[in-house]
Amino acid sequence: MRRFPNPRLTGLGSGLFCGAVMVLVGYLDALLFGASLAVYSVLFLPVCVLTAVWVRRGDLVTAPVVLPIAFAAGLVPVADDGGGISGHLMGLFTALATQAGWLYGGTLVAGLIVTVRRVRLMARRAAARRRSP
Repeated sequence: MRRFPNPRLTGLGSGLFCGAVMVLVGYLDALLFGASLAVYSVLFLPVCVLTAVWVRRGDLVTAPVVLPIAFAAGLVPVADDGGGISGHLMGLFTALATQAGWLYGGTLVAGLIVTVRRVRLMARRAAARRRSP
């Protein structure tokens, strides 16, 4: 039976991980798929799951917080460039608005995973307290 890697990321590490991966996904999407927002948004979901699964127990609350920041950072190479800084900012805000469903969905998935992990951790601690005299 093959075991999957079980890294444990700190809060900062999870932010750096998902931020770097989303920026990489953004550049690869722009290069390979012509800056397709749909491809970018769908690839955001596995990053959400991995971040929520790999974050340390003590830093569980950071996973749903850093994901929207990483999503926005990765949109920079994907957003339409209307010319100049104001055009690029307008393209970035438009992309955030049109892809909000994916952003909320991925953050919700990560939040659910983190919540389940937290409840299981609290149940284990309560069981250990009951066993000890």
